[in-house]
Amino acid sequence: MTVENPPRLPESAILILFAAVMMLGNATAQADASNMDAEIDFLLDTVVTSNCVFIRNGSEYKSAAARDHLQMKRERGKRYFDNAEEFIEKIASQSSWTGKDYFIQCGDEPTRTANSWFTALLQKYREET
Repeated sequence: MTVENPPRLPESAILILFAAVMMLGNATAQADASNMDAEIDFLLDTVVTSNCVFIRNGSEYKSAAARDHLQMKRERGKRYFDNAEEFIEKIASQSSWTGKDYFIQCGDEPTRTANSWFTALLQKYREET
């Protein structure tokens, strides 16, 4: 019994297929980045509309100042996160200088770590979108 070689794709077809796969991967990465940005925008916008007190290194800050601070950290720390969870963990939860946790106090509710507050908020956002 003789075994025949399978038909071979022309080189141009292989290049077209490779380019299509690369473009699909790029489109997926762009969609992921866009989704991440939307999630982080939601988190930061909610800080402002919540009227909660943001506690950083033992000092209390109004919600607008907290958002501004987190936005500054977001812009300067882009290389440290690839998704909203990493943004929460590495940027929005503690001081990069002192390592102290951030806290959020909303009305009569118990004070929570920023990590738990943002994580719950992100989960709610994902359930609703």
